[in-house]
Amino acid sequence: MDQGCDGDTVGRDRDAAGRARQARPRDRLGRPLPYGSVGVEPVSEEPLPPGPTILTARALLAQGRPFSAHEVFEARWKDAPDAERDLWQGLAQLCVGSTHRERGNAKGARTLWQRALGRLTAYAATDEPTYDLDLEAITGWLARQLVTLGSDPTPARPGPPPL
Repeated sequence: MDQGCDGDTVGRDRDAAGRARQARPRDRLGRPLPYGSVGVEPVSEEPLPPGPTILTARALLAQGRPFSAHEVFEARWKDAPDAERDLWQGLAQLCVGSTHRERGNAKGARTLWQRALGRLTAYAATDEPTYDLDLEAITGWLARQLVTLGSDPTPARPGPPPL
């Protein structure tokens, strides 16, 4: 049980195995909505193979759902071979950075996009698979977003990255 802000214990949403799960509806940027509200369709917390991970995340980004795309990449990253973790973690961080940008959190966007750029640049220098992703285009997009963010910190929808 978690401690509520008033000191009472509150139950957490859990699955049949007792793992914490978020059953509360969320908006397209991952913000929780009141129970009973209509939110976006949740994404599976189960990892997908690399190709379907990319296709699913790409579709979510096109729908303006960077937080959900992050969840898809995060599931893959946690299940990926160690040698591929920088790729999947970098892509998840790119999506979280986009979420922060749209929420108006320029500092959070900058921090996550810098981490993503570092991970994806490092991964691009390896011989590990890229699954037909153009890492040069993706890292270029990140670099441009960081420049734009430095000159205009107001919230904006940066458009989907070139996945």
